Amino acid sequence: MKKQPLAANLDFPRPYTTVDVAIFSVAGDALRVLLVERSREDGGPFAGCWALPGGFIDIERDADLRHCALRKLREKTGLAAGYLEQLGSWGSATRDPRGWSATHAYFALLPAAAEPRAGANAAEVCWFPVIGKGVRVRLAFDHAEILAAALERLRNKVEYTSLPAFLVPKEFTLTELQRAYETVLGRRLEKSAFRTRVLATRLVEPVDKLRAGPNRPARVYRLSNPGAPVFFARPFSPRGK
Repeated sequence: MKKQPLAANLDFPRPYTTVDVAIFSVAGDALRVLLVERSREDGGPFAGCWALPGGFIDIERDADLRHCALRKLREKTGLAAGYLEQLGSWGSATRDPRGWSATHAYFALLPAAAEPRAGANAAEVCWFPVIGKGVRVRLAFDHAEILAAALERLRNKVEYTSLPAFLVPKEFTLTELQRAYETVLGRRLEKSAFRTRVLATRLVEPVDKLRAGPNRPARVYRLSNPGAPVFFARPFSPRGK
């Protein structure tokens, strides 16, 4: 008996499938997350609410989930991710009032100078300061839960990786890099130990320039390998330990 093509056996209801991205940056001493305001005009759920940038997978355009995440980030905010990592998946019959849905979540890191612009069906796009495990606005769907998970993953990984280097400009001082670490972790780090750790791992390389500071000019650095994070042998210790 001749077997039927696999597609002929797929006549069953399918869930809505999306990708959402928690995008982080720093400004001053504050960690920020980028949110988009959902349209009030297209008839979709949670009209006017703030949400993580994202949207439906396009099976004709998206080769994989990562491609979809990068496309949605670009279409909704006009930005490209300096660092992008898959976070996890969320799905249920109740997270979207339109029906059973599943989303594959990512988190991204951008330098402080990144300026977004609203695109696609986003009414507005704006940076919000992170307060504890979230933000002080109501988020659509289960995005508050996804954001909390993204923050936990980021803060845990910052303890033993170079991820904050993706939150500073391409050229930076060691003081600026340390502040990025402290902003994400929410605590101060011992200056000498921090610099010893960073320089010993060859995370950065010096640039032939100095930057004026409050005391004496500071050496400028850049990442030795901007395409991948560095993993440290042990977590950072707070100042005084």
